[in-house]
Amino acid sequence: MTDIIITEFMDEAAVDMLRAEFDTHYDPALVDDPGALRDMVATARALVVRNRTQLRGALLEAAGRLECVGRLGVGLDNIDTDTCGARGVAVYPATGANDLAVAEYVISNAFNLLRDAYLYSDRVIAGEWPRSALIGRELSGKVMGLVGFGAIAREVATRAQALGMSVIAHDPFLPENHPAWQSAGRRTLEALVREADVVSLHTPLTPETRHMIDASLLAAMKPGGILINAARGGVVDEDALCAALRAGKLAGAALDVFEEEPLSTAAGTKFEGIRNLVLTPHIAGVTVESNVRVSRVTAETILKHLRGQ
Repeated sequence: MTDIIITEFMDEAAVDMLRAEFDTHYDPALVDDPGALRDMVATARALVVRNRTQLRGALLEAAGRLECVGRLGVGLDNIDTDTCGARGVAVYPATGANDLAVAEYVISNAFNLLRDAYLYSDRVIAGEWPRSALIGRELSGKVMGLVGFGAIAREVATRAQALGMSVIAHDPFLPENHPAWQSAGRRTLEALVREADVVSLHTPLTPETRHMIDASLLAAMKPGGILINAARGGVVDEDALCAALRAGKLAGAALDVFEEEPLSTAAGTKFEGIRNLVLTPHIAGVTVESNVRVSRVTAETILKHLRGQ
């Protein structure tokens, strides 16, 4: 009888920690075989997932013995937390374990998109020497605007300030007297997008935040502004963003998350031909180092729960 099922990739050392005490089935391809997963989950006391495993509906109903869920990351929109709570199933995100990785992703893309020249290697290879056309901008002296000012956004703020940027943020859920505001100017969302050179999103996907970054907000951004989304795909109206990029309203954008994941060929056609756009497959929080941290934190949490501690 399998106690723990792991449906997506996890650091092997952390998997071995679980195997040492409980019957554990580890198959990182199981997420792509929902029928097999549904058949297996009936005996599981714990389930370990990333963002692609949809723990809801028939799968959650089949998991009759489930006691806890370990999330290899922090977003919980792929998990029916309401039903889990009603059934007494504990859900444990790996809070804090991948903050650094996401922060570095944001800063590195801000560098790349402001400098712009890094996207033109093919022209240099072809024998061109377009120096005057590829003069980009420096990060120092620019304004970083953070939409959401939780732990990851604060990591971005620390690094942005160390590079000479000023930082502003919008977070209606963070009290005005919170100490975090000592390191960032507090703004409304509309004021932030007008003032920031780089807008980085750090909000969950909720009915209120879906398409929060729409055509009107994109139009209000600074000419030459940059948008980075390593939060959740549905926060941005992708069609509106593509239109703004094609029109030259924005200098660039980096998307690590999408409304449809994995991004299908059909869904990806909207992005074709947009030069000043970086697309990555939901890996902002995944580095060699963060995978070890996230996996270990998750394994320790699951073990503690199953031991009854």
